[in-house]
Amino acid sequence: MAGMSGTAAAPVLAQGLVRRFGDVVAVDGIDLEVREGEVFGFLGPNGAGKSTTVRMLTTLLRPTDGRAVVAGHDVVHEAAAVRRKIGVALQEAAIDPLMTGRELLRLQAILHGIDRPESRKREERLLDTVGLTAAADRRVGTYSGGMRRRLDLALALMHEPVVMFLDEPTTGLDPNSRLALWDEVRELNARGTTVFLTTQYMEEADRLAGRVAIIDEGRIVARGTPAELKARVGEPILRVLLPDGADPARAREILEGFGQDADGDGALAIHLKGGASRMGPVSRALDEAGVPVEGLELHQPTLDDVFHEATGRRLEGADEDQAEEAPRKGRRRGKA
Repeated sequence: MAGMSGTAAAPVLAQGLVRRFGDVVAVDGIDLEVREGEVFGFLGPNGAGKSTTVRMLTTLLRPTDGRAVVAGHDVVHEAAAVRRKIGVALQEAAIDPLMTGRELLRLQAILHGIDRPESRKREERLLDTVGLTAAADRRVGTYSGGMRRRLDLALALMHEPVVMFLDEPTTGLDPNSRLALWDEVRELNARGTTVFLTTQYMEEADRLAGRVAIIDEGRIVARGTPAELKARVGEPILRVLLPDGADPARAREILEGFGQDADGDGALAIHLKGGASRMGPVSRALDEAGVPVEGLELHQPTLDDVFHEATGRRLEGADEDQAEEAPRKGRRRGKA
């Protein structure tokens, strides 16, 4: 595509993409390149411009400025060709509650010109893939929120798209439904489909995406693999919890040998060089110095920390992710 950088075969390419609504600039000149076969995470708080970007890339909204190519076609001048090659599952799926899941899949096949024998094969495979075989002949009005999201995913996959756009697919779902949908996304990607995933949940991006771009106020503020982005923030923070009567000055003196001071929200804390492998030596050094310790807490950098580093604010989905994550990961307390 003339005038655009990036790999010509990339499923999604955008350069200088802008969308204004009157005087409001919702998307402010972003560049994107999504590689074939990857899950690309587009992370940011509500109102950051994620959904507006997806609507432009999927031809539902015309860019004010800039250009984008999806599945090899210009989103403005070849919109019909783009639509034939993509699948789209938006936040609010418009699904007829009076039809059954199977009927909706058959209707989708008809709309895409898929013949009946092939439609039947895909219908059964997709129902099995999203775990809805047993509910296929029930009216969609009886489905839970998670079942509706999975059906919407199956509908978007009926014509075997080159790129799948998932716009905040787990918003509003309970934790179990969210995990189930993550499994469906992984399976979809394992079969070779490129996935463009927008989310406000940092853990969702961390678990699913090979690369992420973080958007805030219409601009991309960070991009790279989750590991790369978190590494830029710095070493993990070790909080040292002292019991009443312990000498914080002596504890701080010992900790100076293991890393620089950090913000510990009221507790002694350092940026721990070497990460978790150094917790044992820290504990032993404090013990040998006669400093009693109530607990040690290691905070690994997260994508929320990346967002905070870039913007000075926290992602809206961060607190919920951390609450769900804490019981699974646990915190190391006591002497290592």
